[in-house]
Amino acid sequence: MDAQEFLPDEKMIASIRQDIARYERDRVSAHRKVMWRVPLFLLLLAAAVWLLALVFNRFADPFEQWTSTPHVFLYVVGVILAFVLYWRARKPAADLQQSFRSKLLPIVFGFIDNLRYGKGIRPESFDRLPPEVVGDFDRQTFDDVIAGVYHGFSFELYEATLKDKVGKVETTLFHGVVMAFETEQPFPGLLVATRKENHVVSFFRGLFGASVDEVESGIPAIDEKYEFRTDNAEAAQPLVRGRLAQALQWLGEAWPGEPARVALRGNDGFLLLPTPKDFFELPPASVPLDYKAHVEPIIADMASLLATAALVRKVGSGDEA
Repeated sequence: MDAQEFLPDEKMIASIRQDIARYERDRVSAHRKVMWRVPLFLLLLAAAVWLLALVFNRFADPFEQWTSTPHVFLYVVGVILAFVLYWRARKPAADLQQSFRSKLLPIVFGFIDNLRYGKGIRPESFDRLPPEVVGDFDRQTFDDVIAGVYHGFSFELYEATLKDKVGKVETTLFHGVVMAFETEQPFPGLLVATRKENHVVSFFRGLFGASVDEVESGIPAIDEKYEFRTDNAEAAQPLVRGRLAQALQWLGEAWPGEPARVALRGNDGFLLLPTPKDFFELPPASVPLDYKAHVEPIIADMASLLATAALVRKVGSGDEA
């Protein structure tokens, strides 16, 4: 996969550069506004807290000057208001950046047909994501959501964080990118490839998940990292020993770090790439935007993700695919 193949043509690049130039003028103005709004808002808040604290001193016990219960309550409220005012002071720059992202991404992803972009919304394919590939979670948050058609197959890509909270302990089960796509051939059942769990977890999963069998690829390097579970072992075994193992080997080289996860169910395919990286983030308002430094890497990342999904969706295809 050569990212250069996905770059816009010269005419489109020139148009993007013009948009960046307009954004830069607005960005400088917004950044200047933030530079005076933040200290002004916080100074006004500090002055108000100080004046109220002086008033409380008039009614406080002489031994509780500045430390009485009303004072403590005032300080706590002041800290909370400081965060709120800081966010409000930076809002013009944040709004400008998000509006530019909403305009820029559909342009630079011109190689995607019927592109749709959203932020913080619930992806349409999320309800079809098999829970077996991530585990039981009760909290989910989403960032960028991009959907469209690429090389004849529809997809939905989104950044997600999935967590489970038991009592006061919150565990992150997944943080990264999810790519949902149409498979070339439907899989008759469910097949998931997830990172290898410890023996205790696998033992109890086997007790309470009797309808799901475990199969192996026969490749030691893959079986050390992954466990494959399916409700149709007969159909899954050829894939696990063939194209799926090959795809996971390639993914291990292309996406180092925590192992990628794959789920197949009917016509639905899911590729989960755990990563702390924010793929489509623009630099903060204090940094000038540059096409080469900031826009081209976004295009390359998207092209790489789609090329990876295009490979994984062939797992269930015949040898001639």
